[in-house]
Amino acid sequence: MSGTDAPLWSLTAGDLAAGYRAGLFTPIEAIEAVLMRLEAVNPAINAVVALDRDRAREDARRSAARWQAGAALSALDGVPITVKDNLYLEGFPATWGSRLYADFMPDHDEPAVARLRAAGAVLFGKTNVPEFTVQGYTSNLLFGTTRNPHALQRTPGGSTGGGAAAVAAGIGPIAIGTDGGGSLRRPAGHCGLYAFKPSAGQVIRYDGFPQILGDFEVIGPVARSPGDLLATHEILAGYNPADPRSLASLAVLPPFAAVPRVGYLPRVGDNPVDPSIAAAVDRFVAQLADAGLPVTSVEVPYEAGLLAAAWSTVAQAGLAWHLSKVPDWQSKVNPTARAMAEEGARRTAADIFDALAAAAEARRQAGIFFSHFDLLVCPATAALAWPAEEVFPSSINGQAVGPRGHAVFTGWMNIAGLPAATVPLAMTPDNGGIGVQIVAGHGRDRDLLAFIATSPALREFAPAPLAILDGSS
Repeated sequence: MSGTDAPLWSLTAGDLAAGYRAGLFTPIEAIEAVLMRLEAVNPAINAVVALDRDRAREDARRSAARWQAGAALSALDGVPITVKDNLYLEGFPATWGSRLYADFMPDHDEPAVARLRAAGAVLFGKTNVPEFTVQGYTSNLLFGTTRNPHALQRTPGGSTGGGAAAVAAGIGPIAIGTDGGGSLRRPAGHCGLYAFKPSAGQVIRYDGFPQILGDFEVIGPVARSPGDLLATHEILAGYNPADPRSLASLAVLPPFAAVPRVGYLPRVGDNPVDPSIAAAVDRFVAQLADAGLPVTSVEVPYEAGLLAAAWSTVAQAGLAWHLSKVPDWQSKVNPTARAMAEEGARRTAADIFDALAAAAEARRQAGIFFSHFDLLVCPATAALAWPAEEVFPSSINGQAVGPRGHAVFTGWMNIAGLPAATVPLAMTPDNGGIGVQIVAGHGRDRDLLAFIATSPALREFAPAPLAILDGSS
């Protein structure tokens, strides 16, 4: 007996820990429930692509003994968690969604993942990604296409699409992923979940796959509650002398504003936004104003075209740099990745330094912006989830868009190194979720997470709803 009427796979990490503490059920029962849920629903969504049941059960047994002895290692001790397939997890394949790495098995956890294991988390599976994690949907030549649990014909987004789909389907309450241009935040929006992209330097990053996006890309969680985001961040964040960037995690900032000043960015220039997304975010901003927060509509606080070009330059050149070291890569990668790498190989040193200069200026501009505002609010995505097999939506609200048209709201935060979170606002009947993005100044990670956890305007979807896939919810 579990001691609760709800199936254990449907509980948040916080609820699981509370149940362990109270002796209502054990991590052994929790992982068995999650594994049964995976068996039932993963064939429909293709979220988890590697699994180690035996190790998960052994880790759960050890966690159960710690809880029984009153010696739990953390708030996530015994919590089942998946890890994105571009991160090293010892004993599991790490393919980066590419046939180039179909047989690669790392012999260690990369440091951020090791922190979770040391905290007692039950790391039981790897989740699907687009090849090299540089696209906004989730499909590859190794494992195929991942689908949105709330709308099976639609994408969960990318590149942490497998992780978001797993959480939305009840295959573990937390997924660990990466975000280099919105790769945590947009899938969370499409799947009706919470996600958190930390500030640059908060979470250590080395000893894994090459960082082809540099410090634009960081590690963070997708979850169903604000509390689970905070609990995960408290474990992931911290200083490690092997990564000098992580000194940023030790910074002490002045107290956060008791009544935050909010800048509202409804659009990025002339880029289209789906009307249902715009309406949901407008309603949310009105709720903030009704709660007494000063809200001001703002224009884009950066040069959108320049930064979009800078992001593309870094991504293309980074992929070309990596693949230049891999023999016969052209015949093994998908056409989109090949075209991206070939374009990157044509980039000059001047192009790359122009991109780095634009990034430096973006960070300066972000500092100025957050001296006038405490939070920025904008949509998490410009488009609702599109058909699962398509790389990107070709139009939004009747207007043609390019490959990053759906992603116009997320790249600045990566380039500027800002903390940013997605919070679920609404679910659509046929197209998945709608999320709002909330951003704070560099280093304000815990302040942002605290705001999300305590704001009355953000309580409707806490916890976020699970998908109905097999007659249960």
